[in-house]
Formats: sequence, structure tokens, C-alpha cells
Amino acid sequence: MLLLAWYDAHARVLPWRVPPAAGKAGVRADPYRVWLSEVMLQQTTVAAVQGYYHRFTARWPDVAALAGAADAEVMAEWAGLGYYARARNLLACARMVMARHAGRFPATETELRTLPGIGAYTAAAIAAIAFDERAVVVDGNVERVMARMFRVETPLPAAKAELGRHAASLTPALRPGDHAQAVMDLGATICTPRRPACGICPWMRLCKARAAGVQAELPRKLPKAAKPLRTGTVWVAWCCDAVLLETRPARGLLGGMPGFPGSDWDGAGGPAPLAADWQAAGAVRHTFTHFHLDLRVQAARVPPGTEPLRGAFVARAAFSPAHLPTLMRKAHDLAAATLGPIERAGEAGVASRNREEQR
Repeated sequence: MLLLAWYDAHARVLPWRVPPAAGKAGVRADPYRVWLSEVMLQQTTVAAVQGYYHRFTARWPDVAALAGAADAEVMAEWAGLGYYARARNLLACARMVMARHAGRFPATETELRTLPGIGAYTAAAIAAIAFDERAVVVDGNVERVMARMFRVETPLPAAKAELGRHAASLTPALRPGDHAQAVMDLGATICTPRRPACGICPWMRLCKARAAGVQAELPRKLPKAAKPLRTGTVWVAWCCDAVLLETRPARGLLGGMPGFPGSDWDGAGGPAPLAADWQAAGAVRHTFTHFHLDLRVQAARVPPGTEPLRGAFVARAAFSPAHLPTLMRKAHDLAAATLGPIERAGEAGVASRNREEQR
């Protein structure tokens, strides 16, 4: 009860959250919005997610609208959030909810686990927050709070099962959704990774790590292995007022996203998508979960009528760098620094004559 009383007074205001006072008055969270926010928040901060969440819900306000959306439009709206398999699973899940559940999210943790892209954590969060099921919600914030509350010295990830059992022991039958959000808020605002604010914590007298003076040292973690480095090449071509793009294969990293034609990321290079006077524009470094990538950027302007072996030229009016994944935006910016901006329709002839005159 100490934690729920603290949450009633100090809950974070989040666009997908029903405030505790409204919840106690009987207002229920929309499972669509809980699900959408939880998927977006995987591996991403609250600050980074809020703008995406507002745009998504303005454009697709319910699961039926999202299920009917074009894949390319959803992927473009997702660009910049990373972990693009989440966006593909988002569409697959929305369509399954419509096809198999008449547009209503299942109300139990077990049923939620049958939907694409919904794992143990997300299913528990939706079940607890949207349907008030006594589900045990465990994310990184919860793991940190449990490790300190119970002074768990076993390092992560080996401690996960033990931390989950501790979280289950504290999850109440009454207001389990508010309890889950309260523990997450506690970890995000007070029981922080560095310099936890123990003096204002509602659980400070119960915390075993604080009593032993080791709260800042927990949870312990095994040293991370060094990430390998992979390399590749990407080709960025301007053709008057158009840019050469292709859609990446649905499976794999950046799957289903628009991007520039590129090689495999194995260092072997590969054939360019068209014959051109390619210029080295530099290299971009990007870090994925399991490796670093150095991507060499080759840039060129090509004349009208050039037919690429891969991809297709997309008019500037239909292209926005903001719709590219972060890696491809970095490559675009390097190419633009080398080639100059994509020309507007009607400017190509003037620009071409100017370049001829400068030779």
C-alpha cells in the first residue's frame, strides 16, 4: 500500500496512461494504446517515444485503422525508432486482432501471448494495465528495484528468474496495473541506475540493499562482450529531381524499410546498382544490438534516362529523408554534402548547364 499511495500522488503523466484517480473511478485504459506504447517503449526511452505515439494515434486511432494501413506508410512513420521488426509485428498483430478477435484485444496474459510480437513482458503489461489481471510485469526498471529491495547479488542476466519471483511476491490482486506502473515509475524517477534518491523512496525502510549500503552497486551485471565490426557499401544516386531507393527484404535488419542499394555487410562489397562516376562520400558508423557497422558511402549524379539494376528512382516530391531509418539518413546526409541537394523539378537543366560552364 505504501507504493500505491506514493503512485497516487506522484504518477508520471503519460499520454497512454489513465491517471490513478481516474482508474480508481472506473476508467479503464484502452488496450490498443497500452499495446502500442509498450511496443514502442521496447529498447526506447519515454522521451523518444512520445512524439511517435502522438503521430501514430492521430493517424491510426484504433486497431482497425492500423490494421488497414499500408505497410509502407507504417514503416515510414516508424523510421527513427529502430528495431524495425517491431513495426512489422505491429501490423501483423493488428491484423490478427481484427481477423481472429473481432477487433478486440484478448483480455488474458495467456491469450495475448498468441499474438505476433507480444512476448512475456508486453502480454503481462497489457493484461495488468488494460484488463486488471494480476500479471507480473518485469522490465529493466522493475529488475533494478527488485535487486535492491531484496539485495540480490547474482548478476544479470542470471538473476532474471529470481527477480521475477520477487516481483510476483509483491504484485497485489488489487490494482495490479497501477502497481506495475508504480514500480516502473519508481525505477525511472527514484530508484535510478546511478545515485538513487533513497531518502524519498516509499520503500526505503524495506530495502535490504539500502540497509547494507550497497544500493548503488545493484543490480550487478556480467561484463558485456565486445561487439564485432562489420563493413559494407551503400550507393546513393541523384537523378535530377529523384533519388535511387529500394525496399529492403522483409526479414532481417531494417526489414521492409526504404533505403539506398547496398552490399551485404560482410566486407566483400558488391556490384553498384548502376554505372556512374561514383565518388567516395565518407563512411558512417552505426551500432546495432550485436555489432558495429561501418558503411562506406558512394555518391553520384546520373543523367535522365539512367536505368538502375536495382531499386527505382523516386521523385523528390515523394521522398523525405525523415522516412529513412537512421542508418540510411546518415548515408543520405553524407551524400548530400558531396553532391549537393536533390534538384527540384525543372531545375535539372539549369543545374546541368551550370555544371558544364564550371568545367
